[in-house]
Parts: sequence; C-alpha cells; structure tokens
Amino acid sequence: MQANLLSATPRRDNALLCEMLRDTGAGVIPASRVIEPRRDDGRDVTWHPSALDRDERSTAIDQCGATVLLTGLPASGKSTIAVELERRLVDAGQSAYLLDGDNIRHGLSEDLGFSPGDRAEHIRVGHVALLMADAGTIALVSLISPLAAHRAHLRKTHEQADLLFVEVFVDPTVEECERRDPKGLYARARAGEIRGFTGVDAPYEPPEQPELRVDTSTTGVEQAVAQIIEILRPRSGSKRRGPR
Repeated sequence: MQANLLSATPRRDNALLCEMLRDTGAGVIPASRVIEPRRDDGRDVTWHPSALDRDERSTAIDQCGATVLLTGLPASGKSTIAVELERRLVDAGQSAYLLDGDNIRHGLSEDLGFSPGDRAEHIRVGHVALLMADAGTIALVSLISPLAAHRAHLRKTHEQADLLFVEVFVDPTVEECERRDPKGLYARARAGEIRGFTGVDAPYEPPEQPELRVDTSTTGVEQAVAQIIEILRPRSGSKRRGPR
C-alpha cells in the first residue's frame, strides 16, 4: 500500500513549499523568508484515506502520474512549451493538465494579491500538482520558481511520495527574454517602475542538475517537447505507462 501523499510531507516541509511557489508569471518576488505553518493543533482535521491505493488506480487508468516543473526567467518560454506539451500528451491518450502560475490566479488563487503573505499562499498550485500526480495525471507546472532550495524541496516531496518529478530549466539569455517579453515588464523594471523583478533586480538561481536544460533561443518548441516526452517514457522494466 502506498503512503498517502500529504502524510508523507511534514508540516514544516509544507511551510517551505509555500515559500518555494510564491512567485508569479510577472516575476516580481519579495525577499526570501521561511513561512511558519499555522499553529492550530486543536483543529479536528484528519486525513481521510481513499479506498484505492495508487497501484490500483494506475492499473485502472493505465497511467502513472508525474509532475513536470518548467522553471526559468520571465518570458523564457516556459508556458509556450508547457501548452504544446499538454497538447501532445493528451493527443497521445495521456491525462495531462497545465498549472500556470498566472492561470491559477483566475480561480484557485483569485482571492490572493501580491503581498509576501499572499504570494506564499500561492502554494495551492503546488499542492494541486502533487494531488494530480498522485491521481495519475501528468501535472505541468509553469512557474519562475527562482530559488534552488525551494525547487529541491519540491523534488524531495515527490520522492517521499514515490512520484516522478521532472525539472526542466528553460534557459535562454536574459537579452533574449527581454527581446521577446510580451508584457514589456523588463523595460518597466529597468526603468524603475517595477521593483523586485526576477532577472533584473531580484535573483534567479539556475538549476544545477535539471533533468533537461532548454535554450529556447536555439531550440524550438517541438524539439523541447519531444525531449521532455522522452524523459517521461517508462524505462525498461518499469511498470509505469508513459507517452507514446
């Protein structure tokens, strides 16, 4: 029997995951901080287990879930790749869903603003990805996620839950990101109209060992998608069903 997803993630770890996913598609972030979990041990809340374990569910739907995190500077091409990857996976008969940082704010996080506390609450998308992967869907998470420690923690939570985690570093040059910036945010940041903008006056710590690095100034969307799908394919001897 598989351990349930949330019980494998200690409360302190959930706090760090909150901070890890605090950024938005706009790339504006507050200073790094640790968010303490709410101390409300008197709540009458317990985990209600499913009648299915993960192996039963995977066998029934003929697919195992995973999370693909596409991380990189604003306007690096993360969402463009994620959109095409979702299309390719679904066309191949896979269950896949895009969780884009901006899109989440149109629904699940629509009550959140852009204060440090509200950004921390954007953790909701991280929990959704974990739950979707546990349910057998391939969750495609497109976020800037600038700090290495936070991305490493997200990987750790997937490893604890025995779920596949694929980190894709979308890595064109800053100059290329500025050239293609559809929102004109880099120019505004350099003019001092926006402060705390990732890639200008806020840090981005590049992944050291991602499963895949994609330079979108030289690699096209189709090629990048094909490379990710190849990583998702089950290896010899694996029982996991992957993309065709």
